[in-house]
This record gives sequence, structure tokens and C-alpha cells, in this order.
Amino acid sequence: MRLPLLCILSAGLLVASNHAAETADGKQETPKQPVAPEIGERAKPVSPAEVDAAIERGIAFLVKRQNPSGSWGDPTRTKDLNIFAPVPGAHDAFRSGTSSLALLSLIESGAWKTNAQVRAAVDKGEDWMLKYLPKVRRADTVAIYNVWGHSYGLKALVAAHNRQGQSAERKEQIKEAIRGQIKLLQEYESVQGGWGYYDFDIGAKQPASDTASFTTATGLLALHDAKKIGIEIPERIVKRATDSLKKQQKPDHSYLYGLYLWKNPMHPVNRPAGSLGRSQACNLALRRWGDKAITDDIMTEWLQKLIDRNGWLSMGRKRPVPHESWFAVAGYFYYYGHYYAALCIEELGPGGVKFKQDIASIIVPLQETDGSWFDYPLYDYGHSYATGYALMTLLRCRDFEKATALAP
Repeated sequence: MRLPLLCILSAGLLVASNHAAETADGKQETPKQPVAPEIGERAKPVSPAEVDAAIERGIAFLVKRQNPSGSWGDPTRTKDLNIFAPVPGAHDAFRSGTSSLALLSLIESGAWKTNAQVRAAVDKGEDWMLKYLPKVRRADTVAIYNVWGHSYGLKALVAAHNRQGQSAERKEQIKEAIRGQIKLLQEYESVQGGWGYYDFDIGAKQPASDTASFTTATGLLALHDAKKIGIEIPERIVKRATDSLKKQQKPDHSYLYGLYLWKNPMHPVNRPAGSLGRSQACNLALRRWGDKAITDDIMTEWLQKLIDRNGWLSMGRKRPVPHESWFAVAGYFYYYGHYYAALCIEELGPGGVKFKQDIASIIVPLQETDGSWFDYPLYDYGHSYATGYALMTLLRCRDFEKATALAP
């Protein structure tokens, strides 16, 4: 299998993920590592108070870890096995995607309304996005990681546009930046339709990248967010992306990792356990763009699978080699998959409420001692991007009693 990503995101080696804590007598003590449930085990239920506390600690982590520029993440914390990342373009992409997720989660938290430090972090993050996101391009003819930055940049910019108190001038500035990111998604669209993040074949101006199901779903959902604030979305790009996604859909709503695996549909990564981190996003993307075949029952079935079979996904968490785990699961699918599961819960409304505590009970115990979450060693981006995913997951699962909509 070709080397991967959800490659926008993931963080330091397990041994480097938690710094040793100093005890009262000055000795170094290694913090206890969070442990995911084993295969077949259910996570112990958490209380609403525990969810709220985890959210507060996650927000504090992101505020503390923000770069002076307003971005999050940098190309440090290298290791012997680093993901393919041509400089500087790959790191521009990693930083833009990571910063987008961190900023998006802080805006969605609403903490900026009452906390001056969070507000300052959000303001600085927005300024960075408006200045630097338009400059992000692919690293070279092979690495097209920038599609992640454009997709998550879109989502963050939409949230910034909707933030209370924005002036009409600022909103128009943000809308113009959104239109620019849509143009870049058009520019880097695969000839197959949809998006991939590697082009090993041609290296042409329009990438011949292998369309990846989850990359395409991520782009489609970002475009749908932009559509909701009145931005015109090119019909052709949506049609080609949804068609590509449908080609990668199996009858059980597992999805191929990428279109290049169409001749090998029973490869472990394409089976239900291997698709646990992708099916949520893919189902939701098709449904949001009008596919009536993605019913509540299908979304409910895959939420239940994610909970019941969570061990298959969790075994890949923090492993430094992509796809080395069972069913070729890569670590970077962990918080990605749960974030899109939370969006599915939100999509289902009252029908999704029953899944909230289960998902929250999986995520809360995995919080690191410094308030972060992380699932895959990708330089110094992983703790910030995974924390963004985890926060947005918990924000949608904090209320166990009734469905609530997030208000920016």
C-alpha cells in the first residue's frame, strides 16, 4: 500500500509524547499513559462534569501551544522515521491544516466569549489564517498535502465568518479568503474527481493524484459549510467528487482507502474494521450533498460499529509507522474518525443522542497529562491537530440528555 496520510495530522512518538514530571523531591516521574479499551471492552462511562473538565483542559492546551505568529505546530520533534515531507511546502500544509483545526475548535467552544486569553488566541489565529492560508501550495509534483489545508482552512474561515461581533468589512474579507480556498481546491482536484494527497504517476499541473475517499469526503464537507453562508460552489467539482466517492463505496458502506485499490476491495484496509475511521466522513459527505441512500439507519449502524469495534481503530493509535496495525489502520484515523462520528451524531439530531456518552467515554480518558490528545507522530503538529479534533468531538457529545446545535 502506498504511504499515507490523513497526512495532515499527527504527533510525537509515544516515548516523546509526555514529558517526565518532576516530583516534590526533584526526581523525574513518567506520567501514567492513557489507555484505550481492549477489543470487545466498553469504555467506562464518564460524567458531564468530566467532559466539561476535559474540554477546559484541551482549550488551555491550545492557547498555551499557539505559536507567536498565531499558528499551531512546527517541523520539530523529528524522529528516525519521518513521514515524506518535502520542504517547505509539506510543512506549510501541515501547519495550515493543524492551525485550522485548532482555531476551529476554539471558535466552536465559545470560550472566547468570556475568556480574554482564548479570545486573543482566536483573533491572532484568524489573522494568521487570512495572511498565510492563501499562500499554501503543493510541496512538489508528488506531495499534495495542501488539499488538507484548503479543506480545513475553509471550515475554520466559515466559523470565523459566523463568529458574533464580526464587522461587515471583516466578514467580506473572510468570504474573499474562502473563495480563494475554493479556487485552490479546484486547482488541485484530481483528474479522477475528488482529492488525493500524492501524485506518483505524472506530476502534471492538474494532479493525477489517487483519489482518497476520506480526503474527498473532507473536501466535500468543507465546501458544504461554505455553501451554507451563501458562497457559490462550482457544481462540477461537487459532482465529480461525489461520483468518485460513490465508486469507492462498498455495499456495506465500508469505503476503499483510495480509488487505486478498486481491484482489491477485500484488502484489510477496505474491510469494515479498516474503514471505521473513514465511513463516518464518507457517509456524511454524500448525505450532505443530497444522496438519499445514506439513511439514518446506515449512519446509526456505523456509529454503533465504531463504538463496538473501537479496539481495531485504537490499536493503531500512536504507532509511528502508518498502516502497521491490524486491518492496516493508521494512527491518524483515530481522532479524525471520532470527530466525523460526532458530526454524524449531530446530523441525526434526537436519533443520535444515545451515542453521545459512548463517544465521550472513549475520548475523555485518552487525554494526555498536559491536556492534549494525540494519535500519530507527525513532527510537532500532532498534539494540536488531535486536540482540535477531540475538542470538537466532545463539544458535540457533552450533553447526554438532548441534541443541541453548536452556535458560533
